[in-house]
Amino acid sequence: MKSVTNFIIKPKETRYNNIKKVGDKDLILNTEIFTHQNVSRNAIVLETPTVGCTEVRQGDEVIVHHNVFRRWKDIKNREQNSKSFYKEDMYFVMPDQIFAYKRNDVWRAVKGFSFIQPLENTDKFSIDKEAPLKGVIKHIDPDLMDKDIYLNSLVGFAPNSEYEFIIDGQRLYRVPTNAITIKYEYQGNEKEYNPSWA
Repeated sequence: MKSVTNFIIKPKETRYNNIKKVGDKDLILNTEIFTHQNVSRNAIVLETPTVGCTEVRQGDEVIVHHNVFRRWKDIKNREQNSKSFYKEDMYFVMPDQIFAYKRNDVWRAVKGFSFIQPLENTDKFSIDKEAPLKGVIKHIDPDLMDKDIYLNSLVGFAPNSEYEFIIDGQRLYRVPTNAITIKYEYQGNEKEYNPSWA
C-alpha cells in the first residue's frame, strides 16, 4: 500500500520512550500520555509518497514531529490516537513532519532544517549553562552550503526558532534554515554542551 502525498511509517521501537534502565531495574520516567517530552520521535519509513520528490527512502530511520505517535484524551476522557494513526503500528506523516533521516549510519537533515549542538556558556555572571542562540551545526540542510555554511560551522539563530531533540544520545536543536542568522568565527574557547541526562 502507498499513499499519494504522505509517508507511511512505524515507530522504531515503541510509541513512548519513558523507560530508562537503572542497573537491572526499569525506571518509568513519566506515566502521562499527553506530554510530548517522552513521545518517541524515531521511526522507520515503510513507504514513500507516490507524488513529489524526496531524499528519504523506504527503510530509512527518520526523526518525526512529536505529535505523530502521541496519544491524548478527549473531552469524555477517552484515550485517542493522533490524526496520523492508520492501523496497528502504521502512521501517515506529511513530508514536513520529517526533519532528518539516517542512512548508512549517517544522519542527514532534510531541506529546510539543520540540527545545532548548543555551546557551554562562558559568561561567568550568567546562571544559564548554555550559551543563548548559538551553536555548532551537526546535521546540515544541504542548501546552507551555497551560503558558505558547512558542517561544524559556528552559527547564531533567531530566538524561539529552536526545538529540542535527542539524536543518538546527543541533545540538539532543530532550527529552520531561514532562522540561522549569522556565521561566527571560532574564538578557541567554545565547548559543546550536552547535559548528562541526554
